[in-house]
Amino acid sequence: MGKKKESISLIDTFSEFNELKNIDKATLISVLEEAFRTVISKSLGTDENYDIIINPDKGDLEIWRNRVIVEDNELVDPNMEIKLSEALKIDEDFEVGEEVTDEVPLEHFGRRTILNLRQTLSSKILELEKDNLYNLYKEKVGEIVSGEVYQVWKKELLLLDDDHNELILPKTEQIPSDFFRKGEHVRAVVARVENKNNNPKIILSRTSPVFLERLFEQEIPEIADGLITIKGIARIPGERAKVAVEAYDDRIDPVGACVGMKGFRIHGIVRELRNENIDVINYTNNTSLYIQRALSPAKINSITVKEEEHRAEVFLNPEEVSLAIGKGGANIKLASMLTGYNIEVFRDIDEVDEEDIYLDEFRDEIDGWVIDQLKKIGCSTAKNVLATSRERLIREADLEESTVDEVLAILRYEFEDEEDSEEFDDSADIDLNEAQEPEIEDDNVEE
Repeated sequence: MGKKKESISLIDTFSEFNELKNIDKATLISVLEEAFRTVISKSLGTDENYDIIINPDKGDLEIWRNRVIVEDNELVDPNMEIKLSEALKIDEDFEVGEEVTDEVPLEHFGRRTILNLRQTLSSKILELEKDNLYNLYKEKVGEIVSGEVYQVWKKELLLLDDDHNELILPKTEQIPSDFFRKGEHVRAVVARVENKNNNPKIILSRTSPVFLERLFEQEIPEIADGLITIKGIARIPGERAKVAVEAYDDRIDPVGACVGMKGFRIHGIVRELRNENIDVINYTNNTSLYIQRALSPAKINSITVKEEEHRAEVFLNPEEVSLAIGKGGANIKLASMLTGYNIEVFRDIDEVDEEDIYLDEFRDEIDGWVIDQLKKIGCSTAKNVLATSRERLIREADLEESTVDEVLAILRYEFEDEEDSEEFDDSADIDLNEAQEPEIEDDNVEE
């Protein structure tokens, strides 16, 4: 009865563990058998002559030992051999040299051995569960999963999936305006799975472009069906994103299909991303056209693409420059990310003042990288810079205040010199005129 109770207890304990941790019965049986054989080997030196039969459905476990019959005075190893006198008690027909199989109760191994067996089983099943969790989520990298917020920490969220597996959403992978409370459900994409010291860690992300791509696949049937393909995505999480799409069927308008009637389809995605502004554009293999579309809503006059340098120079009317650059430089940054080209914006040359000076002519006085930063926001000439507010130069060109002040001083000094020389010329003209006036008066007198 003791043996039966012990065996049922072992099977029941780990059957419950199986249900909670989603380990199949075949694997559980294999783990149980391996654990028993390990204990027998440590206790008796070998497990070769033992058969272990496990039936989890009945909660039954049996251990059978095989021994060879020897003469009573020839017994050397009680684990591998049995005396003839003992064998005859089992069956009167047994003879020396034959093999006897008898069942061994659990208590035969001692209470300490059984406790060690429980610990071994627990360790093996925990290890197996970690392997299963790692393999399960390794296959889900790039997929959207949902979890309930279990714990909110300063640097990360701890989520639990439907099977109570732990998922991590770091602060760096959250949209800046994300705010979650305990018990809320959160959707995110599986970014990566780490496995240090056999301790799997599932990292989620809501800022990854892949998250936006999967949301499009869920919300837009034509993308899920393969009629429309996403060719590229660029994101500034929580602020703005650009998505390039292409349809294999000319009868399908890919942009219209993604946006939906009155923006119905894309609105759900925008809400999920905390009102992230999403621009959907038509993809094209024509690099110049692709860059023009990527800079939408700005209207471009002309573009020069330098394929070898992966750089593009875009010329626009002055009123279009701010649209091309966007708030905080977001539009041009996303366009560069989407197309893979470093885009520089210039005011159209026709609009440039004849007395204006290109910034490149100041490279002896201003560092080249500073000039490059200014050109990226559409300030290609001295007067462009002077016409732009100091705050905007600091913010959008990403320059230090002292650097901006130094640049402004250099440029103002250039034009002050010109104004001074013009004033001097004007005054000289006035003096000449004044000198001539008396002569005219004298002529009048003579007349």
